[in-house]
Amino acid sequence: MTERARFYRGGLIAAALIAFALTACTPQSEPSQQTLPSAQPHGIQAHLEFLADDLLEGRDTGSRGHEIASKYIASQFQLLGLEPAGTDGYFQRITFRSSRLQPEQHPQMNLIINGETQALSYPSQFTSGPSATHTDIDITAELVFAGYGLVSDTFGIDDYAGLNVDGKIVVIVQGRPDFLPSEEAAHLNAQKTANAVERGAVGLITLHTPAREKVRPWRSSMIFVNAPRIRWLDPDGQPHNDFGQLQGSASLHFEAAAPLFENAEQSLEDVFAQMEAGEMPRGFPLPAQAHIKKSSVFDEITSPNVIAVLEGSDPELKHEYVLYTAHSDHTGLARDFSSTSNINNGALDNAAGVAVMLETARIYAQLAEQGQRPKRSIMFAAVTAEERGLLGADYFANYPTVPLESIVANVNLDMPVLLYPFADIVAFGAEHSSLGAVAARAAGRHDTALTPDPMPEQAIFTRSDHYTLVRQGIPAVFLMTGFTSRNEDEDGGEIWARFFAENYHRPGDDIPTLTEMYGGIRYDYGAIFTDINVEIGLDIANEAKRPYWLPDSYFGHIFGQDSNGVRH
Repeated sequence: MTERARFYRGGLIAAALIAFALTACTPQSEPSQQTLPSAQPHGIQAHLEFLADDLLEGRDTGSRGHEIASKYIASQFQLLGLEPAGTDGYFQRITFRSSRLQPEQHPQMNLIINGETQALSYPSQFTSGPSATHTDIDITAELVFAGYGLVSDTFGIDDYAGLNVDGKIVVIVQGRPDFLPSEEAAHLNAQKTANAVERGAVGLITLHTPAREKVRPWRSSMIFVNAPRIRWLDPDGQPHNDFGQLQGSASLHFEAAAPLFENAEQSLEDVFAQMEAGEMPRGFPLPAQAHIKKSSVFDEITSPNVIAVLEGSDPELKHEYVLYTAHSDHTGLARDFSSTSNINNGALDNAAGVAVMLETARIYAQLAEQGQRPKRSIMFAAVTAEERGLLGADYFANYPTVPLESIVANVNLDMPVLLYPFADIVAFGAEHSSLGAVAARAAGRHDTALTPDPMPEQAIFTRSDHYTLVRQGIPAVFLMTGFTSRNEDEDGGEIWARFFAENYHRPGDDIPTLTEMYGGIRYDYGAIFTDINVEIGLDIANEAKRPYWLPDSYFGHIFGQDSNGVRH
């Protein structure tokens, strides 16, 4: 048994105690004492095989393949008798602006130090993506170093304290201080651009660091330098969350950035030494300017969310919704042609999640036929553009097809790694709301433990579609297959890690390759995974009290609602 296997099996004992404590402390309803239909492995297999077929060419946002997938999902909802809940039948169509750098015209970046201009090389020394608001950018501005670029009242951080960045280009380092919890840090990292904009900056340069080079080498980003960038458009035709004020944006290799700090208060070497020692580097003006020039071209594309609802049985509670989400898109054609195939089929990411959601919907439809319709309504949303930045879910969170305050919880289904007979599950978000106790009970009914997050440094709670609902104050839970296999001679953690290293977002996430490498997809355990998720939703739907944030949840404090659905 590997060291990691021993760790995770030991974690099952701790998790069982956690689950017991959660269950003991929380009022329980027992809607699942009723006889529930079981998920069917062949149903999950049929959906997954269709959605991961080469015919769909990787289901990229705006592609014909994704349109086929969306039509398939809508037809399944219709077959089950679910009501349309989009803006046009089952569809909520979203218009996106796709931006890319002007072909054959690379961005230019010059550093102006002591009156001398130093031209940088693209992309070996710097990279810069397209703008979604300006076709042509040509800007020169003074530089100000702002440490990590973080601001948080909760953690007493303000990297902009004492700095004037109005009309200037802010320079920040990648990453975050080690004392910040990973999930909270991921949320704060996502606010770095907004922090600069709120203080009047006209540009943002992010420094690649030696520490980052060890984890993700600079050269690994080269595959994406010419990739398009998409943003959804609001009703006025403006790209959401693009920060058009911020024109001079780029990433800069630390070796190319060193000259900026030579005559400053501190050298870049000193800054990196502070970071390595766990200290917060403070900000200061840099005796330099940057000149950034680039051109972008725009296209408009559309892509749908597919949304359906099963109406609840209670005259009052049927106006509230338990929302299941699963992203239907993937990354399309591969840019790395080292494989024998150039299609990123996304079998586990996320044809598997959609297949589980469709089988979940079938079970709810069967319950309704048997006169066991849940009290609250159940909504299903296959959302688009997750791979482009959680965009389809974010659009829904901003333009929901039912009143936002009526959505009581989100159960998200994204990339269950169904390659081994898992003995535990991880419920991201469990420690933030009452949904943790619900997940523990549902898993326990299927002889499956609920274990703590085995990869806290990955901050997965902030990296899938449910997080867009969390930002609107809606409690959410996102289940992942745990790292312990029921087979004594098998390390589920090693299988998971191998999939992530060799198959994730690659052509190898397809059924033939997964069969060759791992013996195939475990549709039988896909059915167990489905049954657990069904029972989570059913408990939420039938409980008199809507889910609530726990008192010590960071996300509950900044986004949460009270028990009546009123936002803090």
